[in-house]
Amino acid sequence: MSTGIEARFALTRESFALDVAFAAPGRGICGLFGASGAGKTTVLRCIAGLERARGLCRVNGRTWQDEAGVFLPTHRRPLGYVFQEASLFPHLSVRGNLEYGWRRIPPAQRRIGFDDAVAWLGLRPLLERWPGTLSGGERQRAAIARALLTSPDLLLADEPLTGLDESSKAEILPYLDRLHDELDLPILYVTHSLDEISRIAEHLVVLREGRVLGSGPVAELMTRVDLPLSHRDDASAIVAATVASVDETYGLVELAFGGGALWVPGESQARGRPVRVRVFARDVSLTRVRPEQTSILNVLDVVVREVVHDRPGQALVRVEAGGVPLLARITAKSEARLQIGPGVACYAQIKGVALLA
Repeated sequence: MSTGIEARFALTRESFALDVAFAAPGRGICGLFGASGAGKTTVLRCIAGLERARGLCRVNGRTWQDEAGVFLPTHRRPLGYVFQEASLFPHLSVRGNLEYGWRRIPPAQRRIGFDDAVAWLGLRPLLERWPGTLSGGERQRAAIARALLTSPDLLLADEPLTGLDESSKAEILPYLDRLHDELDLPILYVTHSLDEISRIAEHLVVLREGRVLGSGPVAELMTRVDLPLSHRDDASAIVAATVASVDETYGLVELAFGGGALWVPGESQARGRPVRVRVFARDVSLTRVRPEQTSILNVLDVVVREVVHDRPGQALVRVEAGGVPLLARITAKSEARLQIGPGVACYAQIKGVALLA
């Protein structure tokens, strides 16, 4: 049986046309990213069978829709759906909300245990609470657990953090991190937040005006200079690394990756632990001579791959450190003075690194 998500949809409305085709892994979190009006929610509704678009939808080898006439109604598609609003039943406790979907699945077909979902989302202290007494983040955690307890083949999440304040977002993101480690099912996660994508997604589909601009691993797409993600003020690269050592005297952790090592502030962590870091283009400067006597701890040997001029007086430079892509935002004057161009070897000075997970 083939694994993964295959989606191809065409839909025309009076003021909007959707024409998309993409594939995503059969496990982990795939982000659907784009500005408002890009078609993200419409794609989710097509996958759920809530929109009758032309095309194909296949999830881990099971056909939900095809061009030969197969079209499973929504209630026959084994999926969970988490909306922007948690939509918990107000007359039921958190426990009652979770049990509502769980009890409707025959015991032999349950692939996610009640206690497991409660533990993954940190809901044990909230089980006897009423929805009206919960914070926004707590309600969304309960909504995600309720969707999971229907034992779906696919979980759809439509901007689940929209409307939450920053503290609530910070509260719920670690739980979403845990889900992609614990769950053996795909999650399609709609958002227009690059922060959320950087933190939790492994795969990414970029949409604009009802079309797919790019699809692939998130680290690859975020550094592609032909996509809009790399031209934003918060443009950045995602680096997969492992904990190599800890300097407890100065509160630093050394993270090793294919292009060298990065030092980041942090508490003691287990050596060998995989982590993800985010390096913002605005925090990377370039020099042709290895710097000495500098306060910047992270200096990497890099090779320039691409240079684009997307803003007046500025250049966006894509470099690689041991094959790992990074972005640097520099002035056009610095580019000319240093003779920065494809193939040039230089050094990247990284002023800040964000440890994500």
